Amino acid sequence: MTRSPRLALLALAALCTSCASGERPRPTPGAKNAPEPAPWEQSNPVRPLPVPPLGVAADLADLEFRATPAKVRLGRWLFYDPRLSADGTVSCATCHEPAHAFSEERPVSTGIRGQQGRRKAPPILNAAWPVFPAFFWDGRAGSLVEQAKGPMANPVEMGNTHQGVVLTLRAVGGYRPYFGEAFGDERVDIDRVAEALAAYEATRLSGGSAFDRFDAGDERALSPAAARGRDLFFGRARCSACHLGPNFTDGRFHDLGVGWRPPPPGRPLEEGYADAGRFEATGRPADRGLFKTPTLRDVSRHAPYMHDGSQATLGEVVAFYQRRGEASPHLDPEMARTDFRPGEIDDLVAFLLALDGTGFADAPPRLFPR
Repeated sequence: MTRSPRLALLALAALCTSCASGERPRPTPGAKNAPEPAPWEQSNPVRPLPVPPLGVAADLADLEFRATPAKVRLGRWLFYDPRLSADGTVSCATCHEPAHAFSEERPVSTGIRGQQGRRKAPPILNAAWPVFPAFFWDGRAGSLVEQAKGPMANPVEMGNTHQGVVLTLRAVGGYRPYFGEAFGDERVDIDRVAEALAAYEATRLSGGSAFDRFDAGDERALSPAAARGRDLFFGRARCSACHLGPNFTDGRFHDLGVGWRPPPPGRPLEEGYADAGRFEATGRPADRGLFKTPTLRDVSRHAPYMHDGSQATLGEVVAFYQRRGEASPHLDPEMARTDFRPGEIDDLVAFLLALDGTGFADAPPRLFPR
C-alpha cells in the first residue's frame, strides 16, 4: 500500500527534527532494516543487573533509587565522562579507578588543573548497603545519591557547578534518549545525574573472596597463614571491633591519630590535627580527627592506606595499629596496644589479602554519547 504524500512529509519532518536535536532515530520493535545502534552503545550496552557474588547480601532491585539496567548504563557513561568536570579533564573514575578496586594508587586525589586534595579517594565497593547512611571520610553526605553530587561541585576535584554539569549534558543531544530510557522522559537535572551515578556505583560489588569461600564451608580456601590471621583478626588483635560485618566496616568514625602531631608548646592540642575530619561536617569538638572506617574488601588494591595515604603497605598499617597509632587528644579507646608475636603481622596481612574478591571489575567505555 502506497504511503500518502502528506504522511511521507510528516515522517521526513520528524526525522529531520530528531537529527537536528542530536538524537538518533529510535528503532521500531520488529521493524526491518532498523538503524544500527549508535557507536557508543557498542561498548556500553544495556546489561542485566549483576548477581551479587558470594558473601554479599545485596538486592540491587530493592534500592531506594531503583538501580535499573537502563539507569546503570547511563550512570556508567557519566561515571567515566570527563565532560562533567569544569575543564573536561577529570571524571569520577579519575580517582575511583577500576584497577584499584575503585580507589586510587595516590596518597591524595588530584583534581582539575593538577590541584591536590587533602584526602585519598575511599573505595566505593558494596557502598549501597552501609551500616549507617554516611558517606565520604567525614560522613558529610547522607546517601549514595547525595555523595555522587559532591565531587562535581568541589572546586579542587571536578571544579564544576551542578548547573554547569546540567548545561553541559543538555547540550549533548546523544545523552537525552538515555535519560528517557532511564527515567521515563528526557529531562536532564542534577538529581537524575546523581541517581544514575549512584546506580552504577551500586553495581560495583566485591565478594567471592577466599574468606567468603572459607566462611561458606570450604576449609581449604584459606592458607595456613591466612587462617592464623583470621583467628587474630577476630580475636586477640581486636580488628573486628571496627572492621565487622560483610563489608568489614562498622560505618562509624574513629580517631586513630593519623596525621596528628603535638602542636608547639602553649598551643591548643586540636591544632595538632592536619585534617579535622568529621568535625568539618558536624562542628562538634569531639569529632575532630575522626574518620570513617573504610571497607577492607579488596584492601590489597587500595595502597597507600589511611585517609591521607600515609601508610605505604598493609604491613605498615598493622604495625601502626600495634603501636596504638599516635596519641592524639581523641584517640579511640579501641586502639589498645596489642603485642604481636613474631610472624603475626605477616599472618594478619595474609588474611587481609584473602579479602580480595570479584564482581567489581570494569573498564571505561571507549565512546560516549555525542
